[in-house]
Amino acid sequence: MARVRRPPSDPAVSAPRAAPAVAPEVDLAPSERAGLGVGLDAMPAGRRAVLSVLKERGEASAEEVAAQLGVTAGAVRQHLGTLEAEGLVAYRDERPGPGRPRRRYCLAPAAEALWPKRYGQLTNDVLGFLAETDPALIGHVFERRRGQRVARALARLADRTFDEQVQELTAILDDDGYLATAERHDDGSWLIVEHNCAILDVALRYGAACSSELEFLRQAMPGTEIERIAHMVAGGHRCAYEVRPATAVCRAR
Repeated sequence: MARVRRPPSDPAVSAPRAAPAVAPEVDLAPSERAGLGVGLDAMPAGRRAVLSVLKERGEASAEEVAAQLGVTAGAVRQHLGTLEAEGLVAYRDERPGPGRPRRRYCLAPAAEALWPKRYGQLTNDVLGFLAETDPALIGHVFERRRGQRVARALARLADRTFDEQVQELTAILDDDGYLATAERHDDGSWLIVEHNCAILDVALRYGAACSSELEFLRQAMPGTEIERIAHMVAGGHRCAYEVRPATAVCRAR
């Protein structure tokens, strides 16, 4: 749990004071709490320090970073080269006048994932406020989300064969952050696997999130049979779905 730390009282002041209010604890979502030791902490100290300076300053030259860290500009450039190759740092060349351009570095969009985010907790808080107002609103929110996703998916899946639809649906899930893959079986069925749950913090608290996800898949590919056979919320390390064409369903019956 994260707490807000208050500065100690001034010992020179002898008059009694009322006890300070206790700062509320920040209740982090499960995956957010688990990820506090990951990201920057997993990096070598030198690269971590360079990234932290760029995060604070927004943009800086290698010389400016070196001056702040108390190291050589050459050492900083080595770290910047590695971070650039990893897609975490970008740069632009500034020409204030004649001579060589001055290279200024900044964080690339991918680097933002290294710092903690609280999207899951924010979503749970907002849903909790809605539930206090009217519990029925929770189901309505997930229905609206599913409806929008289905409409977009149907447009992408139109005029495709069954196999092409499964592959495109898998691509949609991957775009949405589920780290999805698909494998075709000899009988013509497919296995779609989500190796990451993009809404895990919400799903752990609201079962409607998972039921909405399953209905999204079924409505995106009408006329097929889609069954969930593995579930992260139930303790699995992935979510997996069997997808069968309508003809196979009819033969099985």
